[in-house]
Amino acid sequence: MIDTPPLVDQYCHGVLRTELGLGTFEAHLGRAGGLPAPGTTFFDTQTGFAVRRWCPPLLGLEPHCPPARYLARRRELGFLESGRRLLRATGISTYLVDTGPPGDLTGPVEMGAAADAEAHEIVRLEPLAQQVADTSGTVDGLLANLAEAVHGAAVSAVAFASVAALRHGLVLAPDPPGPGEVRGAAGRWLAGRRAGEPLTDPVLLRHLLWIAVASGRPLQLYVGVDDPIRLGDFAAATSGLGTDLVLLHGYPHHRQAAHLTSVFPHVYADLGATLAQTGPRAAAVLAETLELAPFGKLLFSSGARGLPELHVVGARVFREALGRVLDDWVYAGAWSRTDAQRVAEMIASGNARRVYGLG
Repeated sequence: MIDTPPLVDQYCHGVLRTELGLGTFEAHLGRAGGLPAPGTTFFDTQTGFAVRRWCPPLLGLEPHCPPARYLARRRELGFLESGRRLLRATGISTYLVDTGPPGDLTGPVEMGAAADAEAHEIVRLEPLAQQVADTSGTVDGLLANLAEAVHGAAVSAVAFASVAALRHGLVLAPDPPGPGEVRGAAGRWLAGRRAGEPLTDPVLLRHLLWIAVASGRPLQLYVGVDDPIRLGDFAAATSGLGTDLVLLHGYPHHRQAAHLTSVFPHVYADLGATLAQTGPRAAAVLAETLELAPFGKLLFSSGARGLPELHVVGARVFREALGRVLDDWVYAGAWSRTDAQRVAEMIASGNARRVYGLG
């Protein structure tokens, strides 16, 4: 079996700071964070089954125990102790934490302490812009403060993340908008927005992306369920500028994301929640990605948010899938064991350490 080194979780979120009832816990097992249909449960998903397989033994229960029994044990230990036990069993040595989503989630410092691991911040661009707009009364103030906020965040953040594709679609004009366009869009946004309102204007979203590109920090781009090939023009426009792009959550278009990594030297693909959500099929999905992507372009992440269980599942399913795929190829004589071990280390941690300058 291929040995996987301690993992670098190159994209995740914090965990909830409160005790959870069955309904709240279950909602975090769904892909969109909503509620299950009446009479059904999100425990009956690949993610739900994976949680029941991997997490109960970490809290002293048998694998696949009933959800109610598992949650009772979780409450008995308390959310702090159960969270520590779960996070410290992941084999993750470094967490890169996106602090943008709303909710009572732990930040990098708390994550690092609970997991006994390193933790660094990823700054999400759109909430940062909303905060700047809430305290900027003029167009000139907004634009100046926005540039200052992004470049200031780049001092300590390891990367930026953007949900521009989710807000407006992947087909954004690839080039930076002109000064007149930006001023007009900023004026309209300030005049019509309410405090905390999400940024959806395509001109300002593009402007924000290009400020981040100029910072030199890696830029993580949400792909969602759209075809990442649509980002090809933006990838071409940013080529050679010194900023790496990391495509997040490309499933079910993981082949297209892998293809982009083979075309552009600065484009990488995150394995993310894709593997955790595909359960026993994770090895097949990973193999399809490895068919197209250069091995130095793939990055492990759990993509987890809210539940420490999802960090466990992300790490365990990744290790199982990677080991199964590489062992099969070694057994078939297609790969040497030395090369398989080297690729495992690249995807598990080495690529992320290189991209984010983690040492």
